[in-house]
Parts: sequence; C-alpha cells; structure tokens
Amino acid sequence: MVKKNIFLGIIIIWLSILTQAQDTFSIVAVDSITGEIGSAGASCVGFSSGYPHGAIVLSDVIPGIGAIHTQAAYLAANQDYAHDLMIQGLSPQQIIDSVVANDAGGNPKTRQYGIVDYNNGHPRSASYTGINCQNYKNDTNNIYYSIQGNILLGQLVIDSMQTRFLNTSGTLADRLMAALQGANMIGADTRCAVHNSSSLSSFLRVARPSDEADSLYLDLYMAYNQNFTGFVPVDPIDSLQTLYDLWKTTTAIKYKKAGLPLKVWSAPQGELIFDFSRCPEYSTSIIIIYDLTGRIIKQVPVNKRTMNLYPFKNSTAGICFYQVMNQNQVVVARGKVLVK
Repeated sequence: MVKKNIFLGIIIIWLSILTQAQDTFSIVAVDSITGEIGSAGASCVGFSSGYPHGAIVLSDVIPGIGAIHTQAAYLAANQDYAHDLMIQGLSPQQIIDSVVANDAGGNPKTRQYGIVDYNNGHPRSASYTGINCQNYKNDTNNIYYSIQGNILLGQLVIDSMQTRFLNTSGTLADRLMAALQGANMIGADTRCAVHNSSSLSSFLRVARPSDEADSLYLDLYMAYNQNFTGFVPVDPIDSLQTLYDLWKTTTAIKYKKAGLPLKVWSAPQGELIFDFSRCPEYSTSIIIIYDLTGRIIKQVPVNKRTMNLYPFKNSTAGICFYQVMNQNQVVVARGKVLVK
C-alpha cells in the first residue's frame, strides 16, 4: 500500500507540473506569399531537465500547413490531438471547436489556443481563451495571425505585440521578433516581475514549405532555469534578439572557398570537434562559440585541421552556436550544436 501511494503521488506531481505549464504571450502567423509559417512566444516558465525547454513546449509548427499554440494549463494530449486534426485538413476554428469539445483533461475552460494555417495561400486563423484562464487573459486574430496571452500585465501586452507585428517591415521572422519585443516589459508575465523581466524563456521559429518538421529554417530559444532567483541579467526577449541577429548575419553561409560546409560534431564528455580538412586556407580563421543567451563563451584561432574544443566550463552538455570568421572578418561558417 505504501509503494502504491508513493507511485500515485509521483503521478499526481507529474500531472500537476504539466497542467501548471503556462505560456503567457505568443503569436502564430503565416506569410501567404512565401508560404513561411511562424511561431514565437515567451513565458515565466523556465528551463527544464529535458528538451523542449520553457515556453517552446507549446509550439507546434507544421511546415507548409500551419502552426498551433496550446497554452495555459498545457496538456500534451490536447496538442497532439490538435496536430492530428490539422494534418487531416480541418480549419483552425474547426480544430479549436473539436479540442474544446474533447478536452483531454475535461476542463477546456482553463486552456488557451492560437492556430493559423496556410490553406494554399489563403490563410485562416482562430483563437480561444477559456474563461478560467488566469487574468489578465485575452486573444486577437486576423486571417493570417493569432496573438494570445494569460497571466498578463494587461491588454497593453497584446496590443503592443499586435502593433509591432503589423507595423514592422521585413520577413515573417523579423515581424515575429518585433512582436515579442512589443511585450518586452517588466512583468509582462506578471509572475516574472520578481525577476525584473518579461519572462524566463522565449522562442522564435519559422518553417519554409520544404522544411522537415524536425528541422526548421529558423529555430531559436532561450531559457533560464525554472528555479532562478533574483533579477535576470538579460531579459529573455533581448537574449533571443541577440541570437536572432546572429542567425540573420550567418544563416545558410557555407565555407565559400571550399564550396562545402564545415564539418562539426559533438563527441563524448562535452567535446566539440571542428574538421577543416576540406576547407583551404583554414589557418587564418577564428572560431567563436556562443551560449543560448548570445554570450561569447569561447574564441580561439584555428591552428590545425582538426580542432577539439570544450565549450562549457562547468557542464558537459548543452546547446551552443558557433561561427567561423576569416581574416577579413567575414563569417564563412555557422551552426547550432547539441553538446552531449
């Protein structure tokens, strides 16, 4: 009986963690011209022991089809169900109606959804905010985007996100990043006022029509530990902006002289290996490694064809970004690596 009670206790705690998972403010959107589908958001939910970390757990981007955000008392079962309905071709409103009617926890009034689809160049969107979501909560949508949030500082968070999104020029990714910056205010998620920040985690994701579901064109996130105390050194939205700015200047760049990408992989015990064997004139290059906040954690000159580096001092695991610059300060290679 004691073992049974312990087991039931563990299950209850696990379910409690899932149902308490909240995302405070987020946006899903479609570019009907390029076919790109995007997802961005932030929350006072932080880093967990396994991926996905923080707010990014709510993001489901299906290249060429659409994007779904399931937030506020998050349940993976509801997200999976909504995903299956989108694959079947149901519209955003039909998906929401069905998920609400068939809520996995039997309590749809505590959920919040934002959904958009490409629909062969004729985008559709829908959103839903349960009446029992924590205040302040609201949503807004218009054909090709949906913005939603709960536990907010107020309506100004949603209004500011919408204004930034609609009045920013550039790519879909630029506009999504601008929307998040619209919510970059202390206590945007009211739980994070104690951290003097908007949130503890943030993410930005964009899929091109030809992308694989597990390999999006743009897939960035940042998260502080869930148990973080005190003031955060840099707001997660600003950290995400740093990562995005870096991504914009380096994405899709290969080693131009060799015509081939640099080979980089992770070895056991946290070692990162750079193989320059197919890259001529490598000896004038510099390797720069960044952590998830966009901070430089290692910078070394390339002095041999195979460089073995340890990016992290106090941990053997984590995600980092790298870029290689030549003697003219031109980025010739870049990427993101999971160090195991």
